Amino acid sequence: MGSDKALLSWRGRTFLDGAIESLRPHTDMVLVVTGKNRDSLAPIIFAAGAFLVENATPEQGQFSSLQVGLREVLNRGRDAAIVVLVDRPPAQAGTVGALREAFVRQSAEGKWAVVPEHDGRHGHPLVAGRELIEAFLRAPATSTARDVEHQLPDRIAYLVVDDPLVIGNVDTPEEYEKLAGA
Repeated sequence: MGSDKALLSWRGRTFLDGAIESLRPHTDMVLVVTGKNRDSLAPIIFAAGAFLVENATPEQGQFSSLQVGLREVLNRGRDAAIVVLVDRPPAQAGTVGALREAFVRQSAEGKWAVVPEHDGRHGHPLVAGRELIEAFLRAPATSTARDVEHQLPDRIAYLVVDDPLVIGNVDTPEEYEKLAGA
């Protein structure tokens, strides 16, 4: 993209502050993991009342940032997390609430997480309980979240949602323009 995708403009905000705002009604604490972009993201994070956690080794990839964030979730005494990617457009407001509610129901039935599904594709945000958080933390840093999820198919619940943003991804300026125009 040539710029930090978390700072892309989205509906009067950025992907980052839109993601923070989407979480606010559904959680008591929002953590944002940064890497080399710490200085450019910190003002937005703090202005939104979120907490900044720095990944000291961002060159190890996105999964290492997930692990840093999830370790911090457990260190702060929480047993579940809503995981959002800040380099994508945030899900619609009702989607996050529906995923959280589904997680409460599904965890009582032995599920470790709830993942949104749209048009047959799995997306974000996902809601992960302690068991999945621990599985992510045990996995090698070279893993992906998808790798770990696919090893636990009986523990993951999928919630079909009418929100194309859960599968929205932006890797090129053309994809961003197309998404922003939709």
